[in-house]
Amino acid sequence: MMMDSTERITMIKDRLNQSLNPVSIDIIDDSHKHAGHASAKGGGHFTVTVIADGFAGKSLIQRHRMVYDAIGDGMKSEIHALSIKAKTPDEI
Repeated sequence: MMMDSTERITMIKDRLNQSLNPVSIDIIDDSHKHAGHASAKGGGHFTVTVIADGFAGKSLIQRHRMVYDAIGDGMKSEIHALSIKAKTPDEI
């Protein structure tokens, strides 16, 4: 059974908090922008901004991989598209 938008956001926040210990997380549900598209039938579309000390010294690709790894299997079932902004506290 697919999650609704609120459940997906909670799942994303919980998994990022557990894995990355972020200073802050902001999640925007962009799914409404994709209503009617063939890709909108599965998971949601989200923009995630994560501020975490653990990103220090990491490349953009490494930071994105950390976010994807934290979300884990949710990327395969509940999330169709994820736009990631991953920064350290010094970069904001």
